[in-house]
Amino acid sequence: QVQLVESGGGLVQSGGSVRLSCVGSGLTFSAYAIGWFRQAPGKEREVVSAISRSGVGTYYGPSVTGRAAISKDNAKNTVYLQVDSLKPEDTAVYYCAARSGMIHTHEDYDYWGQGTQVTVSS
Repeated sequence: QVQLVESGGGLVQSGGSVRLSCVGSGLTFSAYAIGWFRQAPGKEREVVSAISRSGVGTYYGPSVTGRAAISKDNAKNTVYLQVDSLKPEDTAVYYCAARSGMIHTHEDYDYWGQGTQVTVSS
C-alpha cells in the first residue's frame, strides 16, 4: 500500500520559514516525480514545486519562485520543501504527490498525501 505522509507544517510568523517533508512508503521514490501542491480556503489547488525522479530537475510555481527550495533523498524516500520569507497568503494545506514518470505541474499525479497545514500570521 502506497502512503505519502507530509510533516513540518504549523503556525509561522510572516517573514519566517517552513521546511516540509514528504515521506513515502510502498513505492520507490527514484521512480517517481514528486510534486508539492497547496490549497487555501476558497481557492483552487495550485502547484508549488516539483522535482524529477533523479532529483536533478526542479520546478517552482510563480507564487514561490525565488524563495523556495525543493530537494529529494531517494535513499530515504523523502522530499523536502523549504519556503522562506513566508507571507500570510502562503497559508494553505500543503500536499505532496507522486507521479510515475516525468515531472509535471498539473494534478495528474498517482498518489497523494493527506496534507499538512501551514498558517502564516501577519
